[in-house]
Amino acid sequence: MDHGMFHSEPDANKEPYSIVIPPPNVTGVLHMGHMLNNTIQDILIRKARMEGKNACWVPGTDHASIATEAKVVAMLKEQGIEKKSLTRESFLTHAWEWKEKYGGIILEQLKKLGASCDWERTRFTMDKDLSEAVVNVFVDLHKKGKIYRGIRMVNWDPKGRTALSDDEVIFKEIPSKLYYIKYQIEGEDEYLTIATTRPETIMADVAICIHPEDTRFSHLKGKKALIPLINKAIPIIEDDYVDMEFGTGCLKITPAHDINDYEIGIRHQLEVIDILSDDGTLNEKAQLLVGEDRFIARKKIAKLLKEAEQLEKEEAYTSNVGHSERTDAVIEPKLSMQWFMAMEQITQPALKAVMDDSVKLFPPKFKNMYKSWMENVRDWCISRQLWWGHRIPAFYLPNGEYVVAASIEEAVILANENHEGNFTAADLRQDEDVLDTWFSSWLWPISVFDPEFFKTGKKNEDLAYYYPTNDLVTAPEILFFWVARMIIAGYEYTGEKPFQNVYLTGIVRDKLGRKMSKSLGNSPDPLALIEQYGADGVRTGMLFSSPAGNDLPYDEKLVEQGRNFSNKIWNAYRLIEGWEVIEKDESTNQTAIDWFENRFNQSLTEIADHFDKFRISDALMSVYKLIWDDFCSWYLEMVKPEYQAPIDKKTKDKTIVLFENLMKVLHPFMPFITEELWQQLGKRETSEALMLSEWPKSGSFDIEIIEEASKIFEIVSQIRNVRASKGISPKEAFELTIHTNDPKLYTKYEAIISKLANISTIQFGENVANAVSFVVKSDEFFIPLNEKIDLEQERENLQKELDYTLGFLKAVSKKLQNDKFVNHAPEAVVAREKQKMEDAISKVKALEDNIKKLG
Repeated sequence: MDHGMFHSEPDANKEPYSIVIPPPNVTGVLHMGHMLNNTIQDILIRKARMEGKNACWVPGTDHASIATEAKVVAMLKEQGIEKKSLTRESFLTHAWEWKEKYGGIILEQLKKLGASCDWERTRFTMDKDLSEAVVNVFVDLHKKGKIYRGIRMVNWDPKGRTALSDDEVIFKEIPSKLYYIKYQIEGEDEYLTIATTRPETIMADVAICIHPEDTRFSHLKGKKALIPLINKAIPIIEDDYVDMEFGTGCLKITPAHDINDYEIGIRHQLEVIDILSDDGTLNEKAQLLVGEDRFIARKKIAKLLKEAEQLEKEEAYTSNVGHSERTDAVIEPKLSMQWFMAMEQITQPALKAVMDDSVKLFPPKFKNMYKSWMENVRDWCISRQLWWGHRIPAFYLPNGEYVVAASIEEAVILANENHEGNFTAADLRQDEDVLDTWFSSWLWPISVFDPEFFKTGKKNEDLAYYYPTNDLVTAPEILFFWVARMIIAGYEYTGEKPFQNVYLTGIVRDKLGRKMSKSLGNSPDPLALIEQYGADGVRTGMLFSSPAGNDLPYDEKLVEQGRNFSNKIWNAYRLIEGWEVIEKDESTNQTAIDWFENRFNQSLTEIADHFDKFRISDALMSVYKLIWDDFCSWYLEMVKPEYQAPIDKKTKDKTIVLFENLMKVLHPFMPFITEELWQQLGKRETSEALMLSEWPKSGSFDIEIIEEASKIFEIVSQIRNVRASKGISPKEAFELTIHTNDPKLYTKYEAIISKLANISTIQFGENVANAVSFVVKSDEFFIPLNEKIDLEQERENLQKELDYTLGFLKAVSKKLQNDKFVNHAPEAVVAREKQKMEDAISKVKALEDNIKKLG
């Protein structure tokens, strides 16, 4: 950061690679979801930078209308100030002060995580130029007829006192009750019983509805029923919307408080009576319990009905109830004058882009969900009854008509051009509402580079160079809130997609499977984790079990494993640095070096494939195994000299080169320790920092060398197991006899086997007396022991291994008998399975022979 290494400027000689951050809310502090999301973005951006691309990661924050306004209102309340006592300007002064004080906290926290954003490019959705972009888009879409104003049934949040779009409503199953209420037929002793979950709305009833084919009630057609408690007569109508099987088979129709009732009301030209105030209390039209909260009124109405003997019964019932995504308040359907955006036509290019993979979703299972939403999209309610946000650029004339303009000055001109009169700014009143937060963030991939574009229609240098961006990393729950809308805006304004790939992370959950949240108290403080385990440890810990699109079962042991990995790397560095060098022309470790170079190139190929498929967690595991298993557990053990003995210069120099290459492939995942060790490995200039070094290029590799070494490692492990099971000291040398058809392999690796397994002599033969034996592939290995062998125990061990191998052979054979697998799997995969079967057959024969020899 001090040297501006994260900063990017357009460069025609370099390939751009750009990511825009999903802007966290200014109300936010770092949580585990942010940790996962931003770690993945940082890995992608650091790798691209090392690949020589001009990497640009744009950071920023979102103004988050509802959440931020709620925070400011709560803060003012603590000071004894009510929002309604303030003017809009005064309230916004408090809101901006709050934003300046708290709004940048999360970005500072991301720096501690190691996020290599271009911090000089930090944007905020209510920056002056970004706000102007939002206004220009509103004006443009209104001119095109894609934004309109009208009275519609909307989702009303009584706590936030604002309308919400359908996507901001989260449905939850909650325990409820069905109340069976008796409605008397006017002028008769007969009653109709109607089941409802909302008895508090009966005063807003305007009809009773029966199914036209329901013979139980056909005699009531054209009659009226009396609303209980207030005895108001309402008509009995027929509509085939009624489900004859639900409840009692008839419905009370309350158009102001139910979307389906509202649509029935339109069909039958029924009155609309809204008995709820904006805060969810009953208003004067309710006649009863005026001023009571809707849920308290529900209980009181039920009690009054019971006392009036108009409540037949109550039943336990589970309701699927909509809640505000931001305030968690139960949503009220409400008729309201709002601004809407017509979605049917504007969504078509964005639907096609994902369906034909112009924009790729990872994992692709989300395509079906995306398709379903886009094909069933409803018009977007874009107005919010708040003060914090982008104010709607509509200006009302004294007669109630309006003009839409980017400024009051333009509005006056339009008013005078389109309406008779000589209007001044004082005659016009701007709409009080603000725009939905997502109406600004859907422009994010364009507006962060060129907010003027929405006015000029011409791309500036930044937008022309960095757009479309490459990858977007975000959570599946905002696939429609944000991702789909960005794609819509991209095609509407640039004719291009805003990004090529969308990587959808999983949700971080606790051990009980619950989503981590502050309210549940099940989310650790990420900064405390960084303090305890190091940022590198936390980054890798988050990724150890985080495949794309699948939830992450968080366990602190994974973060601990990340820290242990850091320690392992540090200790490997200390070991290498501690070797004294002896000048020697020849290296005795060429076999080990050749093997590791081949294994490194094989791993690079695997890692590249994982990145191509956005298997970031798998890419990390490949690096982890390459370092922990292949380099630390095998390579260093093969080449390290005896205690306090020197090492030849060629081996040490080569080992440092190999270690540096490992630091390169690890750097995107663990930037802190890798950069630190890179600087310690040699004197380097600022421009030679690891983060600016070249990503290793994958070379060819000899699979035979890799498989040979793998076999040798298995043999060494088996010999070590013999020591451990017999309680024999590692210092006690063994003699080893090998029964094989390929002695050349063991001659080649004799020095390595002897060193790693402490073998004094290696010879070839069979039928070794008083020896422990084991089988690797089809070769048999014998270790004579001075003590008497427990033949029964040895036979039992061999039988266990034989049983396991027979089970493995059965599974492989079954797979190869499956025509679907053989005909459709890649040729190399089928060949690998056939080789496994041949090895297993050879091993079974060798084990059976050994068991026979034991008698």
